[in-house]
Amino acid sequence: MRYWIVARQSWLKTWLKERDTFCYIKSNMNQSSPYGNLYLLPTPLGEVEYNTILPLVLHERLKALKYFIAENEKTSRHFIKDFAPTIAQPSLHFFTLNKRTTAEEFSSFLDPCLKGHDMGMMSEAGCPGVADPGAKVVRLAHRKNIRVIPMVGPSSILLAMMASGLNGQHFTFNGYLPIEKSERKQSIKRLEQLSHQQHQAQLCIETPYRNEKLLQDFIKYLHPDTKLCIARELTLPSEFIRTQSVRQWKKTKVDLHKKPTIFIFQKE
Repeated sequence: MRYWIVARQSWLKTWLKERDTFCYIKSNMNQSSPYGNLYLLPTPLGEVEYNTILPLVLHERLKALKYFIAENEKTSRHFIKDFAPTIAQPSLHFFTLNKRTTAEEFSSFLDPCLKGHDMGMMSEAGCPGVADPGAKVVRLAHRKNIRVIPMVGPSSILLAMMASGLNGQHFTFNGYLPIEKSERKQSIKRLEQLSHQQHQAQLCIETPYRNEKLLQDFIKYLHPDTKLCIARELTLPSEFIRTQSVRQWKKTKVDLHKKPTIFIFQKE
């Protein structure tokens, strides 16, 4: 009995020492940087009830931020107004990141963080930094030793992969395939061969008004037994997800025109 008490006291002493060390390190980490944090803020993938897909903590975080980086200030302000209507819009400051952003403007995006202010970055849809120009801002934040904090939210790429039934342990996101006919054919054939050789799922996207043309190209150039998943309008009431062989897709009609879609294929 005495041995058990001594052993317990020794364990407790060690645990308390480790806890105090952890708290000290955590405290120092929080105080070691004079910079603000860069929060990666998820947005909906379309018109949907926000509370069905966005975490409550996002609402509280938005209320604490005054500086934002976004592709489109107007749509970002609209989202904030709908999701957190108590926020005073005139108090918000936006840095716009798009193809017209100059190198000089980009270099100053994180100045508020360097002055000790937290910032938020939003994509037009889903999670910033993934298939999104915001990745450049994240890279800049790391170079400037600014802490980057991603927040949980909908990612069409991951949601499609989860629901596809294809290889979720080995997959590649290829973004947009070439538009030119011969280049697109070669790209599809090459990715299908790679998929077969490495047991790897291949993910692609297309500008929504070109979706149906891409589907026809997949049907034309992929092997009939290759599995193809079409994940359309994820998280929305009109969501559609189906995985079947290319041979079956030839007999299946699906409306993809101007509807955000993820394509995933895999040859087994």
